[in-house]
Amino acid sequence: MSRIAVVGAGVGGLAVAARLTALGHRVTVFEQAGEVGGKLGLYSHTTAAGTFRFDTGPSLLTMPWVFEDLFAATGDPLAEVLSLRALDPIADYRYADGARFGTCSDPAEFGARLDAALGGGAGAQWARFWDRAERIWAATRGPFLESPVHGFGTLARQAVRMRDLAAIAPWRSLSGLAASYLSDPRLRRFAERYATYTGSDPRRAPAALAAVPYAELAYGGWYAEGGLRTLAGALAARCPDVRTGCAVTRILVRNGRAAGVELAGGSAIEADLVVANADAEHLYGSLLPVPSQRRRIARATPSLSGFVLLLGLRGRTPGLAHHTVLFPAGPYSAEFDAVFGDPARPAPDPVLYVSAPDDPAVRPDGHEAWFVLVNAPRHGTGPGAIDWRAPGLAEGYAQRLLALLAERGLDVRDRIAFAVHRSPADLEASAAAPGGAIYGTSSNGPRAAFLRPANRSPVPGLFLAGGSAHPGGGLPLVALSAQITAGLIGPA
Repeated sequence: MSRIAVVGAGVGGLAVAARLTALGHRVTVFEQAGEVGGKLGLYSHTTAAGTFRFDTGPSLLTMPWVFEDLFAATGDPLAEVLSLRALDPIADYRYADGARFGTCSDPAEFGARLDAALGGGAGAQWARFWDRAERIWAATRGPFLESPVHGFGTLARQAVRMRDLAAIAPWRSLSGLAASYLSDPRLRRFAERYATYTGSDPRRAPAALAAVPYAELAYGGWYAEGGLRTLAGALAARCPDVRTGCAVTRILVRNGRAAGVELAGGSAIEADLVVANADAEHLYGSLLPVPSQRRRIARATPSLSGFVLLLGLRGRTPGLAHHTVLFPAGPYSAEFDAVFGDPARPAPDPVLYVSAPDDPAVRPDGHEAWFVLVNAPRHGTGPGAIDWRAPGLAEGYAQRLLALLAERGLDVRDRIAFAVHRSPADLEASAAAPGGAIYGTSSNGPRAAFLRPANRSPVPGLFLAGGSAHPGGGLPLVALSAQITAGLIGPA
């Protein structure tokens, strides 16, 4: 039995701790915040009408088989712990010209919806793109998403053996791939939006990200009753020793090997192995400085961040889906020019994403709890960053987004019971995510995925799990990161 210290109780940290506990190790999880969950956060606000609860991180669960495997390997099956509800539509996409369609996991039905919304031929165009996305998914799932990766050559060698390197097309961008299949600009926007699932610009993100819409639409989108935050609680229940309010300030090294952690206040906790669920930049910059890894991370473009409105609303909105995406009339490229620009700026006319669960557990009767998200520059200085603490900036942008909601047909300004905004600076402070970058590094550039820190650190005895490590961010990939790391460590 090894003593293992896990730094961070985000989903990646809890998942790896649960797996390692099931493998017979003695695991202690240290979390700086007062509660578990990391970026899978919860915000509650009580009014005279009752309590509103918001998931402040992910609002959609995809690739459910990842979590079914995780729960089966660590205790009771997923179905006995969480109540998952399949969503149809997964999301309602609305365009400035009035076109509108809902996504679903039935390819034939989705094609029919596209034809009805965008005109004859849209469904056939998507079917051809879908076939290519399926080939990309098949080529990358095993060798990349579910396996350790040690540089670009790992995937290239396996892809060549599978004769699928041409399908992955590492020399092409997601935008370029979409343009070669989809003539309707609205359909291209739909495909390109999935680059933001990795915090990236579709014009620079690789064509391999076509696997993202494939995974979402093939396996469906799911909601956990009570909010996705319940996932963190269910995982924490499988970890016998989780210590919140315990900030790790340093990873201890003895004889060239990770040997434990030092907590705020100076106390040292010895361990045989350490797993960091902290952001990799924070890990290699502060907790255990490794200049070579810092330089590697610096070669990748940081992920974009997000600006959030949490709205408690009086009344109900007819026809509102669980998730709604509102596209602007202007060019989609303008959003990424602003967010990744030098200098960066808040996008003046961004895509608006609204999550409004129809779940009595998260809202008072006769009310709605809206989570509104837009892509935003990171907090800080340099390309792709701005100072979100500048007087009036966040407050003014919150008002701008409310006005944009009204322009796009969802005017809720006279229904607001309360409103809270959260900027990238707030995310940085709450989750120890440098700049509030949601996914650590983006997928911008053909080699970006291979600049992401590996699950096995160059420091013996130190491992990584979570969104800033391989294979990337988003709930299912974070859970796969934990699976890979637990596999590298093995049973006690």
